[in-house]
Amino acid sequence: MHGSAFTLTLCAAALTLAGCSQEIGNSLGSTGYGSATAHNLQVMTNPQDFAVNLNSKFNASVPTTINFAFNSAVLTPEARAILAQQAKFIRQFPEVRFRVYGHTDLVGSNAYNKALGLRRAKAAVNYLTSQGISRSRLEAIVSYGKTQPLVLTNAPNEQNRRTVTEVSGFVESNPMVMNGKYAQIVFRDYVTSAQPPTQLTGGESTSVGTVTGAK
Repeated sequence: MHGSAFTLTLCAAALTLAGCSQEIGNSLGSTGYGSATAHNLQVMTNPQDFAVNLNSKFNASVPTTINFAFNSAVLTPEARAILAQQAKFIRQFPEVRFRVYGHTDLVGSNAYNKALGLRRAKAAVNYLTSQGISRSRLEAIVSYGKTQPLVLTNAPNEQNRRTVTEVSGFVESNPMVMNGKYAQIVFRDYVTSAQPPTQLTGGESTSVGTVTGAK
């Protein structure tokens, strides 16, 4: 092949490769260098995905549900024992926030049961704070009232009278969260033998008593 023709062939090949080149890790359809880094960073540090994984870890490690007597927001001894287990887990993950949802059975009005579910959620939160958990990490208290029963019955039902604790996200100001080290948080070992704090903070204010009008 003549020298000039060979040079033209090499140039054409180079232009073709340049047009088809794509940075390793780039998602399909993305253009420009640096896109791959951003894409991979998003995949590796998506806080929502890690929060879901951590919630699964929480569910597998401790009971997340407590139950109540009919028309009551007073914690039973069994409920306190479960909340103590939850608090032990929560103390070992200071980078994480939690949310408590209150529920009732189907007896009574929607408005009454929504208020009752909220009192139950507050009782659970108050007990968790008495176990050394900062209230700022219990992000919100939500009541579903009687809208999400586990058992579809109009009769009083203990399974429906409950609160459920879930992971809601991460403490944004925590150094590990600021550095995007979500994976290290999720895969940290939960130590079942961890001791509670020697001095409890806050106090349990669950003396909401039994009220009348619904469940």
